[in-house]
Amino acid sequence: MSEMSAMNRKLIQKLADTLSKQVKHFNKTETECLIRLFNGLLGDNTERRVGNGLDRGKFRNILHKTFGMTDDMIMDRVFRAFDKDNDSYVSVKEWIEGLSVFLRGTLDEKIKYCFDVYDLNGDGYISREEMFHMLKNSLIRQPTEEDPDEGIKDLVEITLKKMDHDHDGRLSYADFEKAVREENLLLEAFGTCLPDAKSILAFEQHAFQEPLDR
Repeated sequence: MSEMSAMNRKLIQKLADTLSKQVKHFNKTETECLIRLFNGLLGDNTERRVGNGLDRGKFRNILHKTFGMTDDMIMDRVFRAFDKDNDSYVSVKEWIEGLSVFLRGTLDEKIKYCFDVYDLNGDGYISREEMFHMLKNSLIRQPTEEDPDEGIKDLVEITLKKMDHDHDGRLSYADFEKAVREENLLLEAFGTCLPDAKSILAFEQHAFQEPLDR
């Protein structure tokens, strides 16, 4: 092993040790595997500039190819949910923090994550307009329908009736949380923003069975 790769390995182990204490759901070995995967996704050293991480394009590529996501609006929102500091890059810490909820989150963590994804303008509410945009984007429209927008508006009203507990015409976090606890299927009511069990298994097998001695 060259001096440089030995030093890199030491740095990765030290970072894994720190991050595994800060982030739930991954042990140190798993954290180390995710750091190595992150470095691999970043590409060669010429692309690694200090402070940068996965940009929007690379991240969306992972969501699409690895987790089968196809909805551009939702993928963009997932990127923003991972990119906590809004610097347009997902850092290694944001990558591991995001994946901990994405892959292994508790129901509480997933409710918060999904709400953040669906709250398009970040005002703390999911409005009628936001519901309309997300549902229009995620539903496959039938070409025979004369005005598909009308059907989507009806669906928004049905959803509000079911989820808007305080009847103010929009969903607060409390509304969303209560509705999802009563009916877990409503967690991804406005579009798929979490991976399915098959994708999680495939990702974890790939990430955590990579040999560490590379």
